[in-house]
Amino acid sequence: MTAKQWRNISLTALILIAAAIWVFPLYWALTTSLRSEMRVVSDAGVWLDELNFSAYIQVLSTSKLPLWYLNSVGTSLIITVLVLLFGMMCAYALSQLQFPGRRVLYLVIVASFMVPAPALYVAKFILMSDMGLVNTWWGIILPQLIVPVVVIVYKQFFDAIPKEMREAVLLDGGSEFVLLFKLYLPLNWGITTALAIITFIGAWNNFFWPFLIVTGENMMTIPVGITQVDDAFGVAYARTMALALLAAAPVIIGYLIFQKRVTEAVMISAGVKG
Repeated sequence: MTAKQWRNISLTALILIAAAIWVFPLYWALTTSLRSEMRVVSDAGVWLDELNFSAYIQVLSTSKLPLWYLNSVGTSLIITVLVLLFGMMCAYALSQLQFPGRRVLYLVIVASFMVPAPALYVAKFILMSDMGLVNTWWGIILPQLIVPVVVIVYKQFFDAIPKEMREAVLLDGGSEFVLLFKLYLPLNWGITTALAIITFIGAWNNFFWPFLIVTGENMMTIPVGITQVDDAFGVAYARTMALALLAAAPVIIGYLIFQKRVTEAVMISAGVKG
């Protein structure tokens, strides 16, 4: 074999090993969730040799998982739509409109990357409390609408669109909203889809802020609800794994379906931050 073939074989082997390391925890969670609690404690076997769905039945019948699903889906969808809408409009204004303080505003948005999100949680909580939004959907949603990377990514794409297209639409009597939603947005459906997917996944997986702002089980999202099941029923490994897999299933399925778009969005975000 040539040196190039050996390199290809070595690289393939490393990729397969890395994939096995990544998949094994998911496989372990699946095998644990499909065993009885007694079997989980007494037998640490690796192979999937039992199909016991009692843990899934208990989770669905004794917890508020369906309600937590509703809260997660509802808040994540609203966050995704509003983040993209506000980010797109802000980016369009910064890219295409001339107004005092435009450059300063953009520098502030870029500089916001330097502020860690947890540093703002106390101020956000006090603000939500003063507005009476503790333990509400809007208390979960509003503080998550500030996503500077969306503004920056959209601005970069809007800057690349030829100015002649904008001038032609304005000469025909088109408004700024017509330009944004009927010209600029259709030209950027790919990036919009990628940003929507990664924003939804981020909102779905967010734990710390919903944990702070939510005080009742009926308003909990999936990541927060998982912790309450352990508190209520004690340490039950099969049940915990079943709940974790049910909670992660929508994100895993969505990633498998939209893998290319998710990868594109991660690379774009990394490129902006880099």
